[in-house]
Amino acid sequence: MEPARASVWFEGPAPRVLAHRGLALYVPENTTASFLQAIAAGALYVETDVHATSDGVAVVSHDPDLSRVAGRDVSVHDLTLAEVRLVRLDDGYEMPTLEEALDAFPETRFNIDVKVAEAVDPTIDAVRRARAEHRVLLTSFDQRIRRRVLAELPGVATSASSWGVVAVVALGAVPVTSIRLRLMARALRGCGAVQVPERQGPLRVVTRRRVRDLEAIGVETHVWTVNDPVAMRRLLALGVHGLVSDRADLALAEVRAATARAL
Repeated sequence: MEPARASVWFEGPAPRVLAHRGLALYVPENTTASFLQAIAAGALYVETDVHATSDGVAVVSHDPDLSRVAGRDVSVHDLTLAEVRLVRLDDGYEMPTLEEALDAFPETRFNIDVKVAEAVDPTIDAVRRARAEHRVLLTSFDQRIRRRVLAELPGVATSASSWGVVAVVALGAVPVTSIRLRLMARALRGCGAVQVPERQGPLRVVTRRRVRDLEAIGVETHVWTVNDPVAMRRLLALGVHGLVSDRADLALAEVRAATARAL
């Protein structure tokens, strides 16, 4: 077997814009059309999600069922790939498999959230068949799922699970910088990023100090889901390394403006 190429996911300058489920202004989310719109707007990164069919194929879908996107009260995991092929989203669009999405956009870097345990092996298979190990970031809110993926695809880019994020927030209370950074680095071993909301209820997750702490240990801060240009500017001023946005077009414009101001 040909060895996997070294990951390029984090190569190139930050801040990065991750097109959240593509750019779904006039087309359904998480479709090849939404990915194409994002790329046409200038996005180098696409964020997407995977579930698995009953016959073990990774399918691009955020939700576990089709009620929101297709008006059908049925789980993706209860359908075969052949049955998924018959599903029509708004305006007749189809749900792509992960392999199809990776093949369709060979220069694009994908951020893939593996939603459920049943999708682990299908996701690994799709990434390998597309020879995309070097340009995907694979993650999951579930630490067990994330570890299973990484065990099969060593060296692939990844971000922290919910466990890692909770650990980082808790460690922010450690007053001694050197100890705080050492503990953060241990909690985030192998992670290239944390991907978080700006706030979680009353708790401010993204702060200038936390962004700087993470940067000091070589970990990027990506914030989701940021669609308001005012919020984009505020976060970029804090030094975040990535904006996950439904409006990649607006986020790209804000990043360009911020970069120009810094020159």
